[in-house]
Amino acid sequence: MAKVQIEGLNNRQRAIADVLWMMQTRAEVEAFIRALHPSMRADAETVVEMMMLAVWDDIDTVDESTKLMLDNLK
Repeated sequence: MAKVQIEGLNNRQRAIADVLWMMQTRAEVEAFIRALHPSMRADAETVVEMMMLAVWDDIDTVDESTKLMLDNLK
């Protein structure tokens, strides 16, 4: 997969995205978001949504197993 870029992030969202990209599982992402101060959770959830959309946009062809995996992330 090519490098995914997300335009329009503010500094806080960019920092959150950097942390999220290092995570390997959905459980890690969910634990990270739960650990955030409530004022940062909305930013983190927005970043996750933007990441998912960016990955979807980057995929040229998607087989059924990949579709199922990505749908389960929602």
